[in-house]
Amino acid sequence: MMNSKRPILLVEDNPSDAELTKRALAKGHISNELVIAEDGQEALDYLRGEGAYAGRAISETPSVILLDLKLPKVSGLEVLRAVRADARLRRIPVVILTSSKEEEDVGAGYDLGVNSYVRKPVDFKEFQTAIANLGLYWLILNEPNPPVR
Repeated sequence: MMNSKRPILLVEDNPSDAELTKRALAKGHISNELVIAEDGQEALDYLRGEGAYAGRAISETPSVILLDLKLPKVSGLEVLRAVRADARLRRIPVVILTSSKEEEDVGAGYDLGVNSYVRKPVDFKEFQTAIANLGLYWLILNEPNPPVR
């Protein structure tokens, strides 16, 4: 499957949440490489092949971006806005994965073209199930858009 072995980009500034996501993906038997960006600028650098990621093969786009909203440097909504404005990146599925329950965050995410908005469950078992289901859907069941050439 075309989508199955492309990396997952996790944009998450909380190391505990990043580790929980990593463990939950492993328990869900999702073996894609997990690239972790700790702030919005690092995520954009990764996607664009700039900064610390200069020289990275930018033709290899992530299979899905798991995006927190409350990030240092560049917010999650700004990352989403930049991804949707870039012809090479706009087809990448983006899932907002956040603890925010603010209705305006949900609305803003959908206004900017997010594919899905998932609240992080507090309980690890629930979190693990949510991540496994996200992996199953976005990496196995969903028919991916072809990459922009």
